[in-house]
Amino acid sequence: MPLKSPRPLVLAAMALPFMAGSAAAQTSVMIPGPSGRALVRFEIRVPASVRSEPLTGRVYVIISSDSTRDPRTQVARVGTPLFGHDVERLAPGAPAVVTGTDLGTPVFDMADIPPGDYWVEPFVNVYSEFKRADGHVLWMHDDQWEGQNWARSPGNIYGTAQKIHLDPKSRTVIKLVADHVIPPIVVPADNEYVQRFKFQSPSLTRFWGRPIYLGATVLLPRDYKTSTISYPVNYLQGHFSLSAPYGFESTPRAGGATSPSFHDEWLSDKFPRMLVVTFQHPTPYFDDSYAVNSVNSGPYGDAVMNELIPEIEKRYRVIRQPWARWLSGGSTGGWESLALQIYHPDFFGGTWSSCPDPVTFSDVEGVNMYKDANAFYKQYSKWQLTPTVNSREVNGAIRQTAQQRYWMELVNGTHGRSGTGQQDVWQSTWGPIGADGYFKPAVDSRTGKIDHSVTDSWRDNYDLLYYLQRNWSTVGPELVDKIHIYVGNMDSFFLDRATRELQAWMKTTQNPHYEGEFVYGDQKPHCWSGPGTSADRLREMAEYGLRKMPQGTTTPWWNY
Repeated sequence: MPLKSPRPLVLAAMALPFMAGSAAAQTSVMIPGPSGRALVRFEIRVPASVRSEPLTGRVYVIISSDSTRDPRTQVARVGTPLFGHDVERLAPGAPAVVTGTDLGTPVFDMADIPPGDYWVEPFVNVYSEFKRADGHVLWMHDDQWEGQNWARSPGNIYGTAQKIHLDPKSRTVIKLVADHVIPPIVVPADNEYVQRFKFQSPSLTRFWGRPIYLGATVLLPRDYKTSTISYPVNYLQGHFSLSAPYGFESTPRAGGATSPSFHDEWLSDKFPRMLVVTFQHPTPYFDDSYAVNSVNSGPYGDAVMNELIPEIEKRYRVIRQPWARWLSGGSTGGWESLALQIYHPDFFGGTWSSCPDPVTFSDVEGVNMYKDANAFYKQYSKWQLTPTVNSREVNGAIRQTAQQRYWMELVNGTHGRSGTGQQDVWQSTWGPIGADGYFKPAVDSRTGKIDHSVTDSWRDNYDLLYYLQRNWSTVGPELVDKIHIYVGNMDSFFLDRATRELQAWMKTTQNPHYEGEFVYGDQKPHCWSGPGTSADRLREMAEYGLRKMPQGTTTPWWNY
């Protein structure tokens, strides 16, 4: 049975000032949420035999009309309905309760789910206590090397989905049992070309008061084991993954392909030899740290530069010179690869950044964090409030509004604990600490109101365009020829717009004048990574390295 669409935005209760001429007028808007009309009550129990100690975490009820897959695998930005409720020190065997007053996504109000038969699954995201070095005590999900994905995280608890007749407006109690514990992650075995390692970070462990780990997946050139030479290295940035870089697999692609696979290109005689390394650096907030120091997430920038990269360069034969260290990545990894190059211009030799997250905060997925009063809507006149579009299809159709996106993350986790929430990670990485020890929100997740004292802090510390504008005389000479950015002109999250602001400013640079390389894919969505293939991009890096290496440098890695 199809689900009803969420009720539309309506004018009413939330006060937000705006200017009309020289006088400040007042308007208000109420965003629809749980109305309390749903009378059904879900009681979720974790048997004491499964967990014998008090439980702090978030309990979910997942409702699906698709019986072919576990409901928890259907949770997504616009996935199957999800409702959540926090629990603190819940006694073993005691019920956690989810009711019609709890916010849901993508159906915000449980009362709007039509009566019918559904597959319903209970799930528990278990939190751990972190006694941070700054004195704050936080309850967060302790990543188990799954990349902050609560639906598959080891130690989390779920129940078998049950087929249930659900009438949200019926005063009934639906009892569910969560009695299955997700087992540990199985790390793929190393082979001739792909290796993985993981180690406990001293600095991050001190900050969080619990063991925090860093790691890497390394793709080796075909002659690595039979040679003694050192190679250039491509540090490929992106979301947490234990998969081999660039989709490399141990066997060639099946027949019928019209062009060589990356696997085939990598092992061919006509490909330059190098290493490709992806980082693993999940935080208690997200699957990736953005490779910068943060008062909320910890000194990840220092840990990457002073612990992780030195460990890589100790374990593997790489050329430890800037001209032979090349950065790349897309989306989160696009921002990260660009930020690492900008903040460490004399350590890395160049970046090939695709669809980077906002490089300036004047356009963050459609929201001007410096000027807009509210992230959920635009006020174009005294009488009109228009919902802000968060994401789009290539044809311009709206995929999701900002309000839907923020509420989706809020349902997944309060205090920024959604795990995979993009708005949450930006606020935790770029924002100051709040009084409760969690990040101080730039955007109120329920109302959309923007706190400009917080976004000013974002600008001063993490706005890449603003950083370049303030420091160009120092960092500019080290960045000449090193910045290459690729983005689709119909990026799904409007990331091309902030990129264009950076490009426009770079065209005005002086002493030195350097415009960078900006390439826009016509009618390309997120995350377009430039013309050609991944193998083509690595060839570009290698040819670039040949032009930038010191005179007299030998290049046995290029002789094939």
